[in-house]
Amino acid sequence: MAVDQIAQTTRNIRDVRSPTRVAREPTLIASVQRALRLLEEVGGHLQGATAKQLARAAGLPLGTTYHLLRTLTHEGYLRRAEGRFFYGASVDGIGRADHRQSERADLRSRMVRLGEELEAAVYFAVYEDGEIRVVDIADGPNRPAVAEWADFRSTAHAHAVGQCLLSQLGAEARRDHLDRHPPVELTPSTVTDRSVLLRRLAAAEPTRPVLERQQYALGTVCAAVPITVGSAVATMALSLPIDQAERLPDKAERLRSLVGAMSPSFVH
Repeated sequence: MAVDQIAQTTRNIRDVRSPTRVAREPTLIASVQRALRLLEEVGGHLQGATAKQLARAAGLPLGTTYHLLRTLTHEGYLRRAEGRFFYGASVDGIGRADHRQSERADLRSRMVRLGEELEAAVYFAVYEDGEIRVVDIADGPNRPAVAEWADFRSTAHAHAVGQCLLSQLGAEARRDHLDRHPPVELTPSTVTDRSVLLRRLAAAEPTRPVLERQQYALGTVCAAVPITVGSAVATMALSLPIDQAERLPDKAERLRSLVGAMSPSFVH
């Protein structure tokens, strides 16, 4: 991770150099301010810095600096090598979290644009640790999302999101999921026969949208597009009210083309 990015992250946490802010926020713990100041100063020394260098640069007593450096090293925010201090793995973690937040904001922006173009509610979901997780939903007053009246995680057999994700798994993983979440009837259109479900999931084409009509909720039709990036199992989906059902195939194909043109960097 770039040193300047870490330093910026530290500054975002707390501007330790502003006496005005310190005066306005008397409840801040002084040792936290000093620790952050040291972290920021470490970022200014590409070849690492000694305790004396850091104490001088941060304007701190040497004894206080030693104490804080020991604590920061113990917690993994710093590492010591040949008498010099460098950023540790915990600071890298802060930077990665910052990066993940940026990716999440980028995903959200893309989903909003998709929803506006398709005039539909849009969903992004992944399959991880044996469960379905809906990461985000982009909807609006004129394109409301499907109300989750039955837990999405346990009803994968009934909605397009779940069917699309399960279709990307191996046969054993599909059977395991249905063992843990047996199919139940949610509407008259819900397919609950396990053998029928497994055949349909196995027959799903890896590049084609999965269409679902009123299997999860009456009055709603859905489509989901598989997203395969490495070992990730993900999908982008849309939903429409039943009075727009005839538009579902065309919108599903449009969703597929738009998602195919998107960078997969947000899939992990």
